[in-house]
Amino acid sequence: MLQTDPPPSRRDPEQRWPWWPLLPLYPYGRRRTLVRELVPEQVWSFEQLQGVFYVAVPIRMTVVRLRQGLLLYAPLPATGELLAALRELEQRFGPVCSVVLPTASGLEHKLPTPALARAFPAATVWVSPGQWSFPLRLPASWLGFPPARTRVLFEQGLPHSEELAWRGLGPLNLGLGTFMEVACLHRATGTLLVTDALVGIAAEPPALFEADPTPLLFHARDRGDQPLSDSPESRRRGWQRLVLFASYLRPARLQVPGWGEVLAQALAPGLRNRRSYFGLYPFRWRDDWQDEFRTLVPGEQPVPQVAPVLERLVFPRCRSALVAWIRDLSTLEEVRWLVPAHYEAPLACSPAALSALADGLEHRAWAPDAGSWSTLARIDQTLLRFGLVPRQPQG
Repeated sequence: MLQTDPPPSRRDPEQRWPWWPLLPLYPYGRRRTLVRELVPEQVWSFEQLQGVFYVAVPIRMTVVRLRQGLLLYAPLPATGELLAALRELEQRFGPVCSVVLPTASGLEHKLPTPALARAFPAATVWVSPGQWSFPLRLPASWLGFPPARTRVLFEQGLPHSEELAWRGLGPLNLGLGTFMEVACLHRATGTLLVTDALVGIAAEPPALFEADPTPLLFHARDRGDQPLSDSPESRRRGWQRLVLFASYLRPARLQVPGWGEVLAQALAPGLRNRRSYFGLYPFRWRDDWQDEFRTLVPGEQPVPQVAPVLERLVFPRCRSALVAWIRDLSTLEEVRWLVPAHYEAPLACSPAALSALADGLEHRAWAPDAGSWSTLARIDQTLLRFGLVPRQPQG
């Protein structure tokens, strides 16, 4: 079901709008939660939108029913809607007993964890090894993690090991910190939970945008003086362009017009409102832009893949570690579904499919420099040049 916003008088403080111009983090405090049952009475997906300006993609927390209660994997912000939905599940299936932060570097998962832990004071908090903070390395307790009930995966055990299998990717040295991701298999349903390393991108926009399709309609336009017009085709076009932004930062088929043209188009009537960013639209897409999307997402059905931004900025010199991890996941014979923390889920999966994915990653070109990858490549090369990332992350 789609959890809708409560009336303004009952809305959580973080769900109000007054500060939206100061922080470009969409959806500007009006964070809705979509709850979907992935496996009947066993696995649920809690989804929210997160992005910068209107480049927003779904982010997911997965809830798994265990004998002891509920496990929360990859926390989301603890809004009133999200907590209310979790309380409903608790009434039916038992208390939240474990909160799992499966990544050392994903801020979008790390920042919500302390608040969610406080909402469930009886739950044990499990975090991946290699946690770090920037610019100062602070103790976990200073970051809000409850010291008396926070445990490190692998180093201090593994939760619910009779029902769950755990597999770690890393640690990989990112220079400023560590990349670490921990996958979790729910044996009873064959559901494999991953965080950032693998995603599945659909050709159609997710249902989460049905409550507010504004980001899709904003990016569906060809010119800044066009209105935000809603139609199934506009939503599909906007979603595909949004995916290209999120994947490559600056896709090859995107051109940036001069400020004279941008400001002239911003004067068109009906656009001077915050929904359309007051008419500012500094984008111009080439006619063949959809070819670029089809290269990234060749079919209508999503399949497991490595997100380009991670391939070029996290894994460019450690493909072998990623491939070895995927091969390790392929040894889990119970795998039937893959649930990433971003984009689409669940994805049909199997040990054979994971093995084939590893083979494909080993033999195709890896983390290229040209085309749509060029902006990511420049960022990576700049970080290398200044010594901010290591040339041997597995060293």
